Amino acid sequence: MGKIFDTLLGKSSIPAVEGNYMELNLEDYEGKENATALLVKIAMISDIKDSPKIKNEIYNGNIVIVDISRLKMDKVMYERVLRDLKEVAKDVNGDIIGLGDQRYVVVTPQGVRISRDKIGGAV
Repeated sequence: MGKIFDTLLGKSSIPAVEGNYMELNLEDYEGKENATALLVKIAMISDIKDSPKIKNEIYNGNIVIVDISRLKMDKVMYERVLRDLKEVAKDVNGDIIGLGDQRYVVVTPQGVRISRDKIGGAV
């Protein structure tokens, strides 16, 4: 009867079961390369044209620390870029926070939250 199923469904590539356990090759599930699931990227933004590159990194699941100090001179551009980054964080169900007198913004992808509690130092 096993041959009938093999003929109809094709040979199974699942390893043989020995006792109650099945031997698995983890490389089949992890991939051959040493891929990192999450990266922290550093970006400097001076114009709205830089925004799509940063958004792509967040959509790809990376954390991005953005230096927005160059935008401080142009309030309209500053607000526009921040609104764009907030939308991306909301879109991916991530998080966003400003650091260092709003010189830096950290934007995270899905599954990464930023704690607002400070560690150490004076309050």
